[in-house]
Amino acid sequence: MAFQQGLSGLDGASKALDVISNNVANANTVGFKNAVTKFGDVYASALNGSAAGIQIGIGVSVGAVSQSFNQGNLTTTNNPLDLAINGNGFFCVQKTDGTLAYTRNGQYELNKNGNLVNAAGLQLLGYPANAAGQILPATPSPIKLDTSDLQPAQTSKASLGLNLDSRSKVPTVAFASTAANPIPDPLSYNSSTSITIYDSLGNSHIETMYFVKDSAAAGSWSMYASTDGGVATGPTNLSFDTSGKMTTAMPLTATADIANSIGAVDPFSFSLDFTGSTQYGNAFGVNKQIQDGYASGRLSGTTVASDGTIQGRYSNGQSKVLGQTVLANFANPNGLASLGDNIWAESPDSGQPMVGAPNSGTLGSIQAGSVEDSNVDLTKALVDMITYQRSYQANSQSIKTQDQIMQTLVNLR
Repeated sequence: MAFQQGLSGLDGASKALDVISNNVANANTVGFKNAVTKFGDVYASALNGSAAGIQIGIGVSVGAVSQSFNQGNLTTTNNPLDLAINGNGFFCVQKTDGTLAYTRNGQYELNKNGNLVNAAGLQLLGYPANAAGQILPATPSPIKLDTSDLQPAQTSKASLGLNLDSRSKVPTVAFASTAANPIPDPLSYNSSTSITIYDSLGNSHIETMYFVKDSAAAGSWSMYASTDGGVATGPTNLSFDTSGKMTTAMPLTATADIANSIGAVDPFSFSLDFTGSTQYGNAFGVNKQIQDGYASGRLSGTTVASDGTIQGRYSNGQSKVLGQTVLANFANPNGLASLGDNIWAESPDSGQPMVGAPNSGTLGSIQAGSVEDSNVDLTKALVDMITYQRSYQANSQSIKTQDQIMQTLVNLR
């Protein structure tokens, strides 16, 4: 009598229950992918050519245990360095021995060296950024964020958009600013505004501009400039046509004369651009004020864009690109070798990794401050568990029946 069919059925049902139990155990594991047991029937090789119509199978075998890489739900967290992949791809991480692995678990944090690592200490790979914040696509390497202070930048250009009131009268008091009295008489100018500029050490200074309506022509104004309340320099002519548009060539060159430089470059020049300014019959007003200088700043936080770009936020209100994470995809993800700790390794069956920036080609996008939940369907898993339990019981009954038949034969006299 043959017990092989029943034994193979017990073995198959047992392995299927193991797979389901593993799925259930990892229902809360971030980035875990549900596994499925695949079976195949077994036939004996006939030595004397058995007729096809009377072949009897000898049981079942486990053909493969494959994982389902369909998308898991994305859950928002409070950690900006938690990253979830929305779509295809795997994070590339480097193990302590230098070999590469791949994972969908995007729970990362900064270690003491500034590297992004997961709970197991594996380093996230990506593209570095240069000092100017430009991404340098090359062979992916461990991402190391520059946590040093952001160096100050001296103002090199400033841009203002304003309207000078065409209805203004020519001042009756002559504009004057001297060392003894640097602040001009308010009756000597029509309008004024100021902008904050920065020297080479990141110290802020106030650049004040005074606008005086000229008597020479209806569309002519004189501008005087003063740094930190010092003696105003000028005049610089600003001209407008009859439609109220500025005709003076831009940009102008302005010079900041710092009263107390405290070791900074003094004086220093910057371009001053009034493009877009007008002379209309409306009250004086400023509608644009931009300059490119800033003080030094400390890294206060990071954000990650959908394309994996990591941007640092600084205490001075500036931001800078610090690097970019990459993703890898495979022709056959089911061919990846499972290494535990929710990571996989490349194998001959998976094919070579296709590495690129997130949100490009077939690669998914990055959602920062989120994690991808396990894609295990607990309801289905529990139903499948009952099904395979019944299968195990049925195969046990098959063996029991075979045993009873054999016992009958043994008892024949």
